[in-house]
Amino acid sequence: MYCNLGHVRHAGHMRKTNQRVWFLVPPDTGGILNLTGPWEVLGHANELLGRTGYVAEAFSPAAPTVRTRHGLVLAELRPLPARFARAPDIVVIAGGSPLSPLPEAHAAIAEWVRRHHARFPLVVSICTGAFLLGEAGLLDGKRATTHWQYVRQLQARFPKAKVVDEGIHVRDGKVWTSAGLSAGIDLALALVEADHGHAVAMAVAKRMVLFLRRSGNQSQFSEPLRRQEKEPPRLRDLSTFVIDHLDHDLSVERLAAGVGMSPRSLSRYCREHLRESPAELVRRLRLEEARRLLAETDLPGKDIAGRTGLGDTSTLWRVFTQQLGITPAEYRQRFAAPDFNACT
Repeated sequence: MYCNLGHVRHAGHMRKTNQRVWFLVPPDTGGILNLTGPWEVLGHANELLGRTGYVAEAFSPAAPTVRTRHGLVLAELRPLPARFARAPDIVVIAGGSPLSPLPEAHAAIAEWVRRHHARFPLVVSICTGAFLLGEAGLLDGKRATTHWQYVRQLQARFPKAKVVDEGIHVRDGKVWTSAGLSAGIDLALALVEADHGHAVAMAVAKRMVLFLRRSGNQSQFSEPLRRQEKEPPRLRDLSTFVIDHLDHDLSVERLAAGVGMSPRSLSRYCREHLRESPAELVRRLRLEEARRLLAETDLPGKDIAGRTGLGDTSTLWRVFTQQLGITPAEYRQRFAAPDFNACT
């Protein structure tokens, strides 16, 4: 059943012809999400468009079945073709081994890409699939990324590449690379946006019930995740309570009640472990959430101020200029996806 997309279609920004997308699936590596995440994005895009915008096919040297890292078996994959009359528009390497030398099947994918890549308009790697692109010689002189655990290894292995870790996906000419696992979904959404516009990509993200659609320049780690990794359990509970109630009045008394402490104990605990007061903690988390919303949504400033408990746009402006030295509009211009407008 197709949805009516009439209200989100942009005239002049809809690719008319379908795109042939070949997923190359190496055995015994990565997670199944490397394949199924981007595949789902393209499938939902087809349904929302009401036509076949993407024709996806899966190939593997281990065809017809491939066992994934955690034991699930994929069936009915096709072998890599030695010859083909019509080249695919997009080739996606859905994971790969970081080992050197590469396992035989992974090396076969790298060699196949090396032999045929000149015919492909776009070549994409998901997660550690970047190592196969490197073996194929496609990362030389290119900006690229991979899963955060393997960024340094990728750079050491392919010194001619410009490996970066400040984004979840990177585009350099016809080579696109993504960070680990779920970042492949964000990259696929970026492909849909390039072909069919921002509104279609956002409609797909909503259909997939994504918490947020991340822009490519977002760090692989969120600031709350970095902080929670180091916090003792009680402070993790406090941070979670604050984030869940940002748009409420968060007095010390309210915070203390939320985590089962007295106001005095909470204040002492925050200063001992965070070197800040409960009020400073709340301000910091509100600013972090406002930064995220500016970079990753197109919400107007007044809505962001309301959602984060900062009150109104003048307070939002004052907090950003005092804490970061730039206005909310300037922050969004630097870090948001291209289609997001300046903060209003």
